[in-house]
Amino acid sequence: MAVGFLDRSRIVASPGWSRWLVPPAALAVHLSIGQAYAWSVFKQPLEKTLGLTGTESALPFQLGIVMLGLSAAFGGTLVERNGPRWAMFVSMACFSSGFLLSALGVATSQYWLVVLGWGGIGGIGLGIGYISPVSTLIKWFPDRPGMATGIAIMGFGGGALIASPWSSQMLGPDTSWSIGGVATAFLVHGLVYAVFMTLGILLVRVPADGWKPKGWEPKTDHGNAMITTANVSARNAIRTPQFWLLWVVLCFNVTAGIGILEKASPMIVDFFRETSTPVGTAAAGGFVALLSLTNMLGRFVWSSTSDLVGRKNIYRLYLGVGALLYLVIALTTNASKLVFVLCAMLILSFYGGGFATVPAYLKDLFGTYQVGAIHGRLLTAWSMAGVLGPLIVNAIADSQKAAGKVGPDLYSTSLFIMIGLLVVGFVANELVRPVNPKYHEPASSGEPARSEAR
Repeated sequence: MAVGFLDRSRIVASPGWSRWLVPPAALAVHLSIGQAYAWSVFKQPLEKTLGLTGTESALPFQLGIVMLGLSAAFGGTLVERNGPRWAMFVSMACFSSGFLLSALGVATSQYWLVVLGWGGIGGIGLGIGYISPVSTLIKWFPDRPGMATGIAIMGFGGGALIASPWSSQMLGPDTSWSIGGVATAFLVHGLVYAVFMTLGILLVRVPADGWKPKGWEPKTDHGNAMITTANVSARNAIRTPQFWLLWVVLCFNVTAGIGILEKASPMIVDFFRETSTPVGTAAAGGFVALLSLTNMLGRFVWSSTSDLVGRKNIYRLYLGVGALLYLVIALTTNASKLVFVLCAMLILSFYGGGFATVPAYLKDLFGTYQVGAIHGRLLTAWSMAGVLGPLIVNAIADSQKAAGKVGPDLYSTSLFIMIGLLVVGFVANELVRPVNPKYHEPASSGEPARSEAR
């Protein structure tokens, strides 16, 4: 149980408190932990200073995403019970200490400490921090759940927009990379993010029991069979086919996006290395920041659009058009830098939109009762994708490089694999139907999700 300053009872909003202060609190945490998407900026400095391969330098990122999903799944019930302030504090402590341990690992040339610190401990901070505001936002914005979660989760996608140029400037050009410089960068990141996340910890509030937006009344008939007025517990949700179909949808959509995102900086350099207009290190860092921007904006724009067109339709866009964009990259190779960048931007906007829309999709199917805990369990799909995406792209690129291939040939096989995964995800989304009433909770059980642990 959380006690004192962190206890849920200490953050119940007083009458008249503005619900619009909750998204900034969520953003303070999500913009910080969103640094994860700028990991590719650290890859080449680590490879040069510690003598790593591309596959080895991806290990902290892969473990971080695995731990994100696992900590979100197993910690979801604790987050619901103890409240968002407790969750944000735990996230801050783990995420920041992960950076500090990584700094020690680089300084002592013990790479396993970087993997353990940023990937293991920091990954727990990623998972708990990621789900910390989701249920609270849905309760504050029952009238606009897609928009509300999109605002917060937008921060996770946009974290690299800040971290990528900041980290690149701190690391300097490749000629100045050193063990001391990389260690210092990790140290400074850990300290600064601790301060910034504390702002969210202090600001966050939960609505009082029975609160609802002024002038808003729950609908008993949404005119959409996919939106339920019933509630399903987290325990029952994982027994439904809908949960596992959404698991496949999220896993394959994330795999397709994260493979590019984790290797974005070296990938664009490799793609155009043999052309008349190669991409330098600074420009590659700008590409990472650009992808972060579209990842961030996609989370808000597409999730808000889902409130109008429906969750199932918006996932048809993410998966179907995403597969076509990958096909364009595979067929045009390095013929046009503009086409490559635009396709990558759209793919990453769909990737971000998929994350931001899924809490509202879960709310539509399973109700608000334990949606935070259900969301945490679904994020195990992210864990799997965090291994699959980077493994597919890095392992194939390393093997192709060993075979003497260069440029787009390093990635062509990976691109077609991603197309196949998106097609499978598209089919899974088509199979989603309303949840069978046998899984619904009795009408009297629509209590706050934090009461799940009994």
